[in-house]
Amino acid sequence: MNRTTSSKKQSIFKNRLVNETSPYLRQHSYNPVDWYPWGKEALEKSRLENKPILLSIGYSACHWCHVMEKESFENEEIAEIMNDNFINIKVDREERPDLDTIYMNYVQITTGSGGWPMTVFLTPSQIPFYGGTYFPPEDRYGRPGFKRICLALAEAYLNKKTEIEADGPQTIQRLTRMNILPDSVSRITSESFDEAFNQLSSNFDKNYGGFSGAPKFPSSMNLAFLLRYYLRTGQTSARNFVELSLTKMATGGMYDQLGGGFHRYSVDERWLVPHFEKMLYDNALLSHLYLEAYQLIQKPLYRRIVEETLDYVAREMLSPEGGFYSTQDADSEGKEGKFFLWKQEEINQILSDQESKAFSLFYDVTSEGNFEGENILNTPNSLSQVATHLNLSEEKLWEILSLSRKELFQNREQRIKPPRDEKVITSWNGLMMTSFVEASMVLQRPDYLKIAVDNANFLLHHLCRKESVFRTYKDGNAKLHGYLDDYANLVNGLITLYQATGDRTWLTHAVRYNDEMIEQFWESDHSLFFLTGKKHEKLVTPVRDIYDNATPAGSSVAVYNLLKLAVLTGKSEYHNKAEILLEKMSAPLTRYPSGFGYLLEAADFYLGPIKEIALVGDVDQVETQKLLKVIHKSFLPNKVVAILEPNQIQEMQDLPLLKGKKLIKGKPAVYVCQDYFCKAPVTDPEKLAISLKK
Repeated sequence: MNRTTSSKKQSIFKNRLVNETSPYLRQHSYNPVDWYPWGKEALEKSRLENKPILLSIGYSACHWCHVMEKESFENEEIAEIMNDNFINIKVDREERPDLDTIYMNYVQITTGSGGWPMTVFLTPSQIPFYGGTYFPPEDRYGRPGFKRICLALAEAYLNKKTEIEADGPQTIQRLTRMNILPDSVSRITSESFDEAFNQLSSNFDKNYGGFSGAPKFPSSMNLAFLLRYYLRTGQTSARNFVELSLTKMATGGMYDQLGGGFHRYSVDERWLVPHFEKMLYDNALLSHLYLEAYQLIQKPLYRRIVEETLDYVAREMLSPEGGFYSTQDADSEGKEGKFFLWKQEEINQILSDQESKAFSLFYDVTSEGNFEGENILNTPNSLSQVATHLNLSEEKLWEILSLSRKELFQNREQRIKPPRDEKVITSWNGLMMTSFVEASMVLQRPDYLKIAVDNANFLLHHLCRKESVFRTYKDGNAKLHGYLDDYANLVNGLITLYQATGDRTWLTHAVRYNDEMIEQFWESDHSLFFLTGKKHEKLVTPVRDIYDNATPAGSSVAVYNLLKLAVLTGKSEYHNKAEILLEKMSAPLTRYPSGFGYLLEAADFYLGPIKEIALVGDVDQVETQKLLKVIHKSFLPNKVVAILEPNQIQEMQDLPLLKGKKLIKGKPAVYVCQDYFCKAPVTDPEKLAISLKK
């Protein structure tokens, strides 16, 4: 992420962030603010000088973070006030989700809302006493000016330090309570899913899909649960709502109609105007959701969205070493969304008259524009409607549109691209790896499998040392002890790779890091996982990881992993831990399902029935691949696949699903078990498809 700054200004204002690897922190390395990264030096300086801490948290793709930097952190007058009165610490929330969670909880408790940039003022003991999100430099938008806030809080700490510190224990108590769940324990039943569905359905937007209100986020995990609910109950309203949501998102401006991939969210209810940043995790979760919908419904649109999204990731977000980058910025050349916007005259100049007319009509391009005088590409009208209007066949129109898209995409590639945050985050890479693996099997794309394998090898080589997983990698350096979600999403990706390839190495690594995750993060007294492990620094309060927000909670993924590994390995302790946590989470899971979408997916797996599938055969042979294709083609979310090469005698002994399994008359064979009984093995793909449907 390069920010334009003169060399003279750089030499004057260079601060400690210049030595950091985080692109977000390095963006601020030439501010006149005397920034510190979070660490012993800054915390000790605050304590020794008895100065409060000004903590600023954001991330590189955040538009309003850039605005606040330009308005306040590059303002020498404001910087002088900050430097004179505070120890100023800048944190990348993507590197430090623990700090972000603690202090975001405080901001939400005290202000009723939260977001980024986040500014929190702390005592030298790291206890917050004032916080908020974006502040303008002077009073405006109904918000107090940042300069005035800094002066007022500096004076308050100087004159009312005793009162501020006296409030500390109560503040910590309130923050700690946010990590405590009710003591009630109950079992997950099918009625739990009914209640969750009823809660979710009350917020359906039946006009535009998604859940009511603006800004509107894709809520991919809740939609994935609804697919499972439909599969379990046959409730057509669940399926119809998912179809509506996926179609509206795919045809709206939140989806990049030229380059593929989704922006972070829509600022309106129609999915038209996005917040233009692109996050790796959103595209991992959404590509996986569309893939599952394609398995269930076989709608060509869904397959196209999966492939365009993953092709975008492979093109724009994949490092030469095999790691996936984190984000693409919302801004380019100082303007939000500039890279993605079009004027009618631009399109007229690039395309022929026929192409321009067809493209503009289909992609909602006008001379007036639909966003600040320019156009966000979206497709409000169907292909058949536009074809009829233009007196063309649908095939001919699609041919014209496809060629036009290629021409405009190539033209757009000449523009200055939004900056890219090139740090690699283990957790998000695990999510993306899983999507590539699953897509490789469902869509028969071996190139996707290669990307996933290369990514797994990258993570194991660069971000794993012995038993430990690290959080981030940038410029050859892995740093920060991994959090719960780093371990959990890595393990999930490795399990998925094993189920696709039969390579036992992936399963061995999955078990290894799963066991280390339990050792580091499981808290026996309350039978829950912490976000931080035993190797992490002690913070003002412990942090749980239980809510599925923009990304699945580490504990939700961990439960899913434990259940799958229990079936694969036969270790009952895995199942027992997952069951304990699900029972503890049962009440909030059903009452507030919007915050537990991924955990609902795990609970659906837990309740079953689970299809236990053992495949015996050489995975490099065509006959075996045909059977694998059938296994992965249909939407069977509650399945576990174990693969045995005919010469792998040891693996047969290790994994319960493979014991006693063998080729049938020299042919690859599939054994399907469910509800404590096993069906006769099959060698024919058509018979296997029938067997899996029962």
